Amino acid sequence: MRVVIQRSKKASVSINNEVVGEISKGFVLLVGIEEADTKEDVDYLVRKISKLRIFEDEEGKMNLALADVQGEILSISQFTLHANTKKGNRPSFIDAARPDKAVPMYETFNQELRNAGFTVASGQFGADMQVALVNDGPVTILIDSKQK
Repeated sequence: MRVVIQRSKKASVSINNEVVGEISKGFVLLVGIEEADTKEDVDYLVRKISKLRIFEDEEGKMNLALADVQGEILSISQFTLHANTKKGNRPSFIDAARPDKAVPMYETFNQELRNAGFTVASGQFGADMQVALVNDGPVTILIDSKQK
């Protein structure tokens, strides 16, 4: 699994010009699932994201976790994180998980974040979504569960 984490001041996701999920301060997560991913990948990423200290403390140092700032999560499925661009100019998505595997894993990932105590808003898997955010910093981090 690959997750792009963007620290945000506010964010929303819309489908057909209707907002279906929004958060205030927190993380926007772009979540890519590949065929080789397992529940172990979900568990690893939930632990990392839950404890990731990228919010500034009173001294301006990145020292606070999401829970420390009462942050929320906007989780967006994004199979394009597994694009392979080695050959030609058209990306291949052969490693991206098919919906029958990706949807339950994505839902499990979001539920595990909720079980960890976070408010999680999301878009709709496979939908054409428009994501709006104010990236705070900007701070953007990529975590790949295969690169532990």
